[in-house]
Amino acid sequence: MGEYHHNLDSKGRLIIPAKLRNQIGEKMVFTRGMEGCIFGYTMETWHEIEAKLAKLPLTKRNVRSFMRLFYSGAMESEFDKQGRVNLTTTLKKHAELTKECVIVGVSNRIEIWSQERWDNFTNEANQSYDDIAENLDDIEL
Repeated sequence: MGEYHHNLDSKGRLIIPAKLRNQIGEKMVFTRGMEGCIFGYTMETWHEIEAKLAKLPLTKRNVRSFMRLFYSGAMESEFDKQGRVNLTTTLKKHAELTKECVIVGVSNRIEIWSQERWDNFTNEANQSYDDIAENLDDIEL
């Protein structure tokens, strides 16, 4: 959990904060996320997701489309000695990452956002935060 701000370096590498890396392990899988961000999963969580996706019916067009985009954007990455990952051009383009990035811990994944997209998302979501929370019928906080 948490929100961290880092910049892509001149070679397109991004530091994943030590606080998150300590919970992740040596490797992660990154792929296209929702709302124009990148999702990052531990290897254990990635294998759980793969098992769930394998059960989806391939006869449905939306399942095939989702799986193609989800898997074609996926990359396995190890952290270098400085805790950086080198994201693919495909993922950087998907998330419109150019320089300023926001890394967010969200449940069982991290999300990587461009600063601009993160600002837009939080500005919108903050305006309806109470309404969103009120409509989460299944949980009590």
